[in-house]
Amino acid sequence: MGDFNSKKSNKVNFETKIQDSQEIVIGKEGLRKKILQKGNSWKTPFHGDEIQVHYRVKLQDGEFFDSSYDRGKTFTFKLGQGEVIKGWDEGIATMKKSERAILTIPPNLAYGEIGSPPLIPPNSILIFEIELISWNSIRDISGDGGILKKIIKEGQGWATPRDVDEVLVKYVASSADGKILSQSDDAVEFSLMEGHLYPAMKKSLKTMRKGEIVELIVKPPYYFGNSSFDGDGIGILQSSNSNLIIHLELISWKSVVDVIGDNKVLKKLIKAGEGYDHPNEGSLAKVVYIGKLLDGTIFERKGSHEEPFEYVCLEGQLNEYVDRAIMTMKKGEEAIVTINSHSMFYEIKLVDFNKEKPFWKMETKEKIEACDKIKNEGNVLFKDGKFQCASRKYEKECNSFSFLFFFYSVLHMSITICLSLKQFKERLMFFM
Repeated sequence: MGDFNSKKSNKVNFETKIQDSQEIVIGKEGLRKKILQKGNSWKTPFHGDEIQVHYRVKLQDGEFFDSSYDRGKTFTFKLGQGEVIKGWDEGIATMKKSERAILTIPPNLAYGEIGSPPLIPPNSILIFEIELISWNSIRDISGDGGILKKIIKEGQGWATPRDVDEVLVKYVASSADGKILSQSDDAVEFSLMEGHLYPAMKKSLKTMRKGEIVELIVKPPYYFGNSSFDGDGIGILQSSNSNLIIHLELISWKSVVDVIGDNKVLKKLIKAGEGYDHPNEGSLAKVVYIGKLLDGTIFERKGSHEEPFEYVCLEGQLNEYVDRAIMTMKKGEEAIVTINSHSMFYEIKLVDFNKEKPFWKMETKEKIEACDKIKNEGNVLFKDGKFQCASRKYEKECNSFSFLFFFYSVLHMSITICLSLKQFKERLMFFM
């Protein structure tokens, strides 16, 4: 089976037009294709996809002897899995949805020296008229065939949930014989970091797009985990060693940011903000927030919609975790910040902010004044016992002075060069 990222490597990539006909040569073993009706898309199927076709077949100089049209039912198979003759796998991989084509398949890509008696003699060239009706994309999520994802409905956009995001899903889980083991009566929301019921759901959801609906075929090593469905259901699967089938829909998800990088401070987006910019150290921010314990008890409240709380980022006026979370937010953004180590969370809205002017954009006088201001702010913080904040201020001042030192060094060098050139020119004029 081809994985989700397989592209051209899974496709027949050798096609040469024969100059004197409408046929196309596919590969290097004599397979030929003639298009009767063009497809209505640019997409072609991947290896592992579940293909639905109509076909009729005849020997090179004979009458059609088999037809799915006559049976009134499409033929279904998995591409590239050896379920059909090699000429089909290679030829249909080049077709588009609704395309009709004639495949001329040599014996080495069909039934070879043995044939398929009594209808197909040895060393027969077969002529297939094939119509590619549609296909369901199937992806090997686990990489070893343990979790196969068949896409029933394509999702929207290109983004997929990340490890820490919270997803909203609907699902029905059943055994291979159709017995329902567990299902969501309503939509269920959970964190991908924690998972829900079956490990296969968590793994698969990270490959899905908003609105995507899939069917998961899960082998035994992947359907056990922190399961909460009934014991009889587990027993059925254990005793039969059968596959678990999960019909899964990703309705939406909420983006979560790991603020510190250790999963201890997580910011869940409730309402998106404006633009792309966010506060940095020294920015003047206006916020409204409420701090709560996990049981809902309010222990802190800052600002209101009428009068937001105003503070300078990373100067010790707020809980540092909250402060750093706010520095990841955009103007107008609303979020819930959970501090797992303290069993508390904050409901925050960043009303507005004024970003500190970058040092490299300042005039020389402004840079000197900024360094002096940073030093004084560091002194105040140090006297107040906020040593970590003071340390950051002093470090920022040192970096700024380093920049100024570099600036003045370059300026001094430039002046020296200019004076040297002037002296050289004067001496040269003396000798002329």
